[in-house]
Amino acid sequence: MQDFRETRMGKNFKMVAKTLYGMEELLATELRQLGASAVEIGTRNVSFEGDTGFMYKANLCCRTAIKILKPITAFNVFKEEDLYRKVYDISWERYMEANGSLAVDATVFSKEFTHSQYIALKTKDAIVDRFRDKEGERPDVDLDHPTLRINIHIDRNICTVSLDSSGASLHKRGYKTESTLAPINEVLAAGMVLLSGWSGQSNFLDPMCGSGTILAEAAMIACKIPPNLNRDEFGFETWPDFDVDLYELIENSALKKIKDFRFKILGYDNDPIAVKKARHNIKNANLDEFVDITTRDFFESKKELEGPMHLIFNPPYDERLQVSDIEAFYGKIGTTLKHGYPGSQAWMITSNMEALKCVGLRPSKKIKLFNGKLESRFVRYEMYEGSRKAKKQKG
Repeated sequence: MQDFRETRMGKNFKMVAKTLYGMEELLATELRQLGASAVEIGTRNVSFEGDTGFMYKANLCCRTAIKILKPITAFNVFKEEDLYRKVYDISWERYMEANGSLAVDATVFSKEFTHSQYIALKTKDAIVDRFRDKEGERPDVDLDHPTLRINIHIDRNICTVSLDSSGASLHKRGYKTESTLAPINEVLAAGMVLLSGWSGQSNFLDPMCGSGTILAEAAMIACKIPPNLNRDEFGFETWPDFDVDLYELIENSALKKIKDFRFKILGYDNDPIAVKKARHNIKNANLDEFVDITTRDFFESKKELEGPMHLIFNPPYDERLQVSDIEAFYGKIGTTLKHGYPGSQAWMITSNMEALKCVGLRPSKKIKLFNGKLESRFVRYEMYEGSRKAKKQKG
């Protein structure tokens, strides 16, 4: 049985940050910039080392992390009795009290163990039975706001048990109280802004902004605002060793790095209800001084600001949002960009590969991402002033 409580670095310990497909390199860069050591990239995750203060900082400041897990032990499992017995043997009273509550999440990649919910149930049974046997009372199950959230990861015959320091997924930033029909995940939105290379050095536009998620994430990136500043709670806040003074020190240090932004961040949507919701979310995030949202049809718009313009948007795919003629719709995207937005760099994400061909512009970059379960492409179009040929000759 492997114990993760401490490494040879003393107070530093191993952690694992979970992320979305295609965001691993971004997350590794974020963690290094925040001060993590021993950073290693996996599939949809990045492992690293840091102390308790760094665990707080990673939860507060990582834009592309979904969870920050703290592994406490790992062991071999060949049958469900192994799992029950070895989970039972963990000193759970170190991490919670018998009158507390717990929730268990499980992911399995194994021939022997195929049902993640069943694994979560067996884990819960082992923990509850230990408390009942040793203390005469048992913790309750609370899936929404548990005292302790536990993560079980089985890869073939290796089971890793981790404490979930984040609690609810870190994409739940706390500002999005109004949602449209096909909202984009906040972590995906932040990752798209970072993948596009934009960090606040030009004007920004989301011409189909929906509930305003891309705008909010772009504004926080431009101003270096911690993405999870508006969250109600993190998982680690209910741990017995939570150090509120240390957390406030970490938070105040992050707040001191916030900077002003001298360009414009604009959002358009042709649905007045979506615009109202987006404005509400932006106000919730305290970003309304940086973001201006108007009811406008992108197809009847043109670039109105001087200098370079950076566009990122999430148009309908004809999946959750139905469009009467999706191919014509995408054709209009290309026409509007070509004629209305010279001197711009435009990025968009879509899972509709056939409609993407109808844009009529050649993408200069394609990145594979997933929007929920939909395999998608995040593509870049360069809109030059004048013709591209003239631009090349000039260069």
